[in-house]
Amino acid sequence: MDEAKEKDRLLLATLANVPFDGWSITALRAGARSAGIAEAEAIALFPRGAAELVEWFSAWADRAMLARLDSGEFSALKVRDRVAAGVRARLAVLGPHREAARGALAVLALPQNVPLGLKLVYHTVDAIWYAAGDTATDFNFYTKRALLAAVYGATMLYWLDDRSPDCVDTDAFLERRLADVMAVPKIAERLRAAADRLPNPFRFLRAAQRR
Repeated sequence: MDEAKEKDRLLLATLANVPFDGWSITALRAGARSAGIAEAEAIALFPRGAAELVEWFSAWADRAMLARLDSGEFSALKVRDRVAAGVRARLAVLGPHREAARGALAVLALPQNVPLGLKLVYHTVDAIWYAAGDTATDFNFYTKRALLAAVYGATMLYWLDDRSPDCVDTDAFLERRLADVMAVPKIAERLRAAADRLPNPFRFLRAAQRR
């Protein structure tokens, strides 16, 4: 079994323990026992501990999200609706692991993990935009991802405490946030002007990926 599949298997076994033990070595050890993986091997798969586990959790959720979007129905949607469907799919993947997702945000809020948190949000919104068919390579590339990062982040925080049936309140919240973005046509120009004066973290991450 290749390393990625083994890490997925260990992650999924560990997730059941995260609500009780947090993103910790204790949860990882319990997951290893459940998956029949030697403790030493489990630690070797995630040597950086909680941060690395959370990073893999986010990457796994992105892959699962894209798998949900791989359908003819999705490709037939308008771009705005594809973006909304992407956010919904990501939250649907996290649905069975809501407390683990909440704990992951706590890990990423630690000062030493803030850059990692930014990178993971970038990967998620970038994956949604590409799935939606975005081919932008100019300033719009960064504008779209910055705007979606704000919408996705706000929607996820709302979703974490949403107890409405089938999260219909979250869905309505998402639609309002997307409508807010679409209703401000001058926002791209304001961001363009700001980008001329300030470093763009998304541009930095995009360049770093090419190295």
